[in-house]
Formats: sequence, structure tokens, C-alpha cells
Amino acid sequence: MSSIRKAYRTILQDFFPEKMTLSLGEDELTFTKRLWSIPNEAGEMEEKGLRYGDNPDQPAALYQWTGGEIKLNDLTLRAGRPLISGLSEKHFIQFGKHPGKTNLTDVNSGVSILINLPDMPAAVILKHNNPCGVAVAETIHEAYDRAYFSDRIAAMGGCIVVNRTLDAATARAVASSYSEVVVAPAYEPESIEILKGMKNLRVIQLPVLGELADYGHDPRLILTTLRDGGLVVELSQVPRIQGAQDLTAATHTVRGVTHRVKRSPEEGEIRDMLIAWAIASGVTSNSVVMVRDGVTTAIGTGEQDRVGAVKLAVQKAYTKYKDALVYHKFGVPLFDLEREIALGKRSAGELVAIEEEVAARCGGLKGSVLASDGFFPFRDGVDAALEHGITGFIQPGGSLRDYESIAACNGAGATMVFTNQRVFRH
Repeated sequence: MSSIRKAYRTILQDFFPEKMTLSLGEDELTFTKRLWSIPNEAGEMEEKGLRYGDNPDQPAALYQWTGGEIKLNDLTLRAGRPLISGLSEKHFIQFGKHPGKTNLTDVNSGVSILINLPDMPAAVILKHNNPCGVAVAETIHEAYDRAYFSDRIAAMGGCIVVNRTLDAATARAVASSYSEVVVAPAYEPESIEILKGMKNLRVIQLPVLGELADYGHDPRLILTTLRDGGLVVELSQVPRIQGAQDLTAATHTVRGVTHRVKRSPEEGEIRDMLIAWAIASGVTSNSVVMVRDGVTTAIGTGEQDRVGAVKLAVQKAYTKYKDALVYHKFGVPLFDLEREIALGKRSAGELVAIEEEVAARCGGLKGSVLASDGFFPFRDGVDAALEHGITGFIQPGGSLRDYESIAACNGAGATMVFTNQRVFRH
């Protein structure tokens, strides 16, 4: 095991070229490899790229699009304002353990969510390119705190991305647990000193995070490599949902009969629906995202069946809500308390009141809305959510059985809106 522990700490040598070109028809794009000057163990400066790829035995390199443009029919794609690929030494307040591929793709996933939430202070905590907690609030400290306690278990070792200046109070909250990366548009001087106390933490300043409202959703090129070395080329999606005016009440006409959702969403539900939808586009499919009062209450990620995504999200919600209550009351994680009870070191009665609150609040889900990145093929996913207090749904629509999902909502007094756009992410 000592060899793999050493591999985790080693910057793997890559042999990728300094420049990379990509030709599409008569157009040619140029990409330049990103290197950073960092001190080695002897204190001497040397140039290094990514630590490694997905795993410590996979060489990897980061490239920035630096030249050329593509003309596709009447669309012209150009290198835009750099985000993650443009990170230079000046952006790293602290390199920490030096970034690997997953550290930066986590940041990229966080930016992709925050670009849809520019109007309020927002925080995203990510693991493996998926959010485990997202929140908006009046202050960035409150947003981070709410995101953290929405899934304190998964937040351990995560990547934190925020869209407002990170103040000292937020820095102290970040420093109270283990994280791999923190990214903000700016930092208060005191917050930098606090975060530097965590020597392995990568601290990144990315000013564009505070200007995402101006960044836009211009199409970009997406390349997916296949097992045989082939490529799938596609354009990125341009979101059609920009506000409540773009939503439509759920309706479905079947054999001449039009089925309509009876209850219109309330103002707070619409707000949460838009937040949940913005997050859902950044979660691996099949996904569902549940939100109440601007914070995620459950996230179902990467399931092969939609009802399974709902049920998994619900199961996780109950555990994570229980853990948050235990941590606030006893200052220890849920699993530590349960282990001490099993060993006879604490009384099982200490959990009774907490378990009663978890049940009464449906694992914190009661009053939440649910966003689904694809339609519900059957009503089972809707029913599974309604059983745990979900009051509203936002989904693309388009299923042959939409009328059944509408009927499920009407029977429970819930509401549903369609976006008329699927937002799968693979």
C-alpha cells in the first residue's frame, strides 16, 4: 500500500506536446498546454502540468484553446474568455497538493452550475464532477453553510465553488472540515490567512465567477472519445429556460381529452423550481434534484431508471438530514453516534427525538420541489416523491404517459410545469 500512497502525492510526468491542433474541414484550432511554475521538494522552481488524470497512473495534460475559429453553417465558434483552462500561477493563491484532472473538472462542473445562478450569492460543493450540495442565500457565508449541511457526509474532501467574495466567516467554516479545492472570485485578506492554514488545500481566485451574468451561453464544441479512438462531436446545449415566463403548465392531450395540472405553482415554488432546474443540468443523468427555500434537500445522480433516481435521492435525504441534526446537537457524525450506541457507550434514547423529527419532516424533503432532467416515463417516480412531501415538479414533458404524472399531482394537490427541453448530462 505504501506505493500507491506515494503515487497519490507524486506529480506524474506527461509526454503530451506543448501545442495541439484540431482541424475541422478547412478550419484549424490551436491549443496550448497549461504549465505552472511551482517549487519542488528542494525549493527550486520547475514547470509542471496536471498532477495526473483520473487515477495516479494516468498521465494527463490541460490545454487552453488559444487560436483559430470554427465555422459550422451560419455559426462561428471562437475561443472565449478563459475559465478553468486559463488558470495561471496568479490565480493560485495556494497550490496545495497541486491540481489533478478531477480537481479542475470539479471546478468546471461548479462553474457550469453557477453560470445559471448569477443573481444571488451561491455556493456549490462537488465530488466527482457532481454537486452534493448547492444553495443560494443573502450572504455567501449562509449559502456555503446551507450547502454544506445539506450533505455534510459527501462534502468531505470536496471542491467548493462560490460566486461572491469569500469572507473570513466563510473561510473559518471551510477550514472547520476537510476540502480539496476552494474557488472564489475574490478573498478577504483575513480569509486567505485562514485558508493557508490548510497546507494541502488548493486555493484558487477566479474573478470571472463574480461576472457570470455577462458570460453567456454561447455554443461550444464537445468532443467525446470512444474506446476505439473515434470521436463524437456535438455542440453544447443552449438553455431555453431563463425565467418563469419560459415555463408552461403541465398539459397532455390523449385521445381527444386534455389533461391539465390543476394547481399553479406559488411564487416560492417557482423560485425553487428554477434553482433546481439550473442544478439539474449539471448533474449526471438520470438525475433528480430536490430544492426547498433555495437549498438542495436531495440529489439523485447517475441512475439508469428514473424512479430509482428518485428513491435513491429520498433514501440519501433521510440519512443526511439525520446526520445534520446529530451533528448540530452532539457535534459528532451520525455514524460515530450509531457506533457508540452499538458498543453500549451511549443510550439509544439519544436518537429517539432526532428520528421523530426526521420522520415528521420527511428527511427534510417536505415542501421541496423536484427537477427531473428527463421526462417521467411512468407516474411511479412522481408517486415516490409525493409520498415524502414533494409539492411541485419541473420536468421536460414529452412522455406518452405525461397524463398519468399530471393525474398523480392533481390527486395529491401538487403542481407540475414543463420546460420542453431535456438536459441530460453524460
